[in-house]
Amino acid sequence: MFVLGVETSCDETSVSIVKDGKEVLSNVVLSQIDIHKEYGGVVPEIASREHVKGITYVFDKAIHDANIRYEDIDLIAVTKGPGLIGSLLIGVNAAKVISLNYNIPIVGVHHIAGHIYANYIDNGMEFPLLALVVSGGHTELILMNDHYDFQKLGETQDDAVGEAYDKVARVLGLPYPGGPIVDKKANLGKDTLNFPRPMVDSGDFNFSFSGLKSHVINMHHNMVQRNEEINIEDFCASFQEAVTDVLVNKTIQAKNHYKVKQVIVAGGVAANSGLRRKMRERITDIPVYFPKMAYCTDNAAMIASAGYFQYLKQGKADDLLLNGQSRVNLEG
Repeated sequence: MFVLGVETSCDETSVSIVKDGKEVLSNVVLSQIDIHKEYGGVVPEIASREHVKGITYVFDKAIHDANIRYEDIDLIAVTKGPGLIGSLLIGVNAAKVISLNYNIPIVGVHHIAGHIYANYIDNGMEFPLLALVVSGGHTELILMNDHYDFQKLGETQDDAVGEAYDKVARVLGLPYPGGPIVDKKANLGKDTLNFPRPMVDSGDFNFSFSGLKSHVINMHHNMVQRNEEINIEDFCASFQEAVTDVLVNKTIQAKNHYKVKQVIVAGGVAANSGLRRKMRERITDIPVYFPKMAYCTDNAAMIASAGYFQYLKQGKADDLLLNGQSRVNLEG
């Protein structure tokens, strides 16, 4: 089955062709990072306009790179949410035009399901498994007993981990996007500041990062006020050690409780080198998988893979009333 994936939930315009949920024939991604750097974050109106400018190009290039025709496509999978509503509508409406024009069935895919299935492309899945979803807008532990069967065990009660990274980076004077820069700086520093590990032993699978973020910001402010020397690398290392300790500890607790066969990490923060290293060091009894770097950030290949399994699971396509939704429940 050839699946055409479409992803426009935030600031990447992406189209991909994936065979049987696994074999990526093409994956075209237009990033807007350089445009939004000037503003220190994604500006929704600008993101929407850039999607409009790039959407035709990525469709044409994805088809060309895969060396197939639209008539060969068996299914269209498009991100329906969550995300920036203006951005989502560009992708959804473009996908619906192709669906209508070529009479191809279409399914609307949850963005986080896509991030989870990014792992299937290179690693496969063995159930039951535990997925740690870590991104700019999400921090969740998801149990899967079968394909496209999602049970949320816990989530952040405030800031997502990626959001905390970006806010700490801004306070430290680091450029946008802050997460990758903090990660690089952390590898050059030491955990000298002993930041708190919030909710690490709370007895549930929820997270909280707003207090840690505020602690880091306040400490930085006080050191500036006292004219003390600030070691940016040590700040980043101390922050990253605290964050990854919480993420890994919670994952281990859930892994042991539900006796899963596999742990997968999904979302943009899955690219974090500190998290990758600590997960693999501390979980040795079962496989721990991360997506390839190209599939950590937003891309259409992951949406095509997820859409393939969604279509098989639900046994039918969506109708053309399909629309973008800024908020949507992963568990249906």
